[in-house]
Amino acid sequence: MASSKAKAKNNGPKGKNNSPKAREAARRARVEEIRKAEQARERRMRLITLGVTAAILAGLAGGGWYLIDSAQEKEEAKAAPIDGVKSWSKLTQNHVSETVDYKMSPPVGGDHSAVWVNCDKQVYTKAVPNENAVHGLEHGAVWITYNDKAAKADVESLSKLVTNTTYTFMSPYEDQSSPIVLSAWEHQLKVDKASDPKVQKFLDKYVQGEQTPEPGAACSGGMTP
Repeated sequence: MASSKAKAKNNGPKGKNNSPKAREAARRARVEEIRKAEQARERRMRLITLGVTAAILAGLAGGGWYLIDSAQEKEEAKAAPIDGVKSWSKLTQNHVSETVDYKMSPPVGGDHSAVWVNCDKQVYTKAVPNENAVHGLEHGAVWITYNDKAAKADVESLSKLVTNTTYTFMSPYEDQSSPIVLSAWEHQLKVDKASDPKVQKFLDKYVQGEQTPEPGAACSGGMTP
């Protein structure tokens, strides 16, 4: 009787679950479950990767357009006329050894010395000879001058600006009608304050600008007054 009960127990549901066939089926089901979970994880990772890539590309595209727009805006700003700038044309470029009687003060072009003044981030505390300064303008420099009507704070502010701006130089100049004057080849701007926004606009437009007769020519290796 006991043997018969044991046999029946072994043939019951629990016995069937422990059979090799049942174990193999369970193993396959588990493998399939793992495979589906892995596929789902891979799909999620692909979607995340695609989303990140799309965001990066969108950012790069947006940044690219921003850079293009910024460059275009800068070029348009440089091309735009600046209020108050006076211009001359067809000024001579001969090298001379004598003093030149210029049509404007400070001069913005004309015959000049064969030696240019050092004009790269140079701040001079005494006057620069006109003839050497004009040669610096020919090389694309902007010359900032000031007289005794210029405020001390403005002179200090302009000095800092010049020391941080290539192809610029600065010096005192008493024979001018405005406290501050910015001169480039054939172009000049007169202002009362260093804070005038036209100061930076003038530098942006005329430092090595289109008016330069000898673009790229050195502003070092010349004379220091």
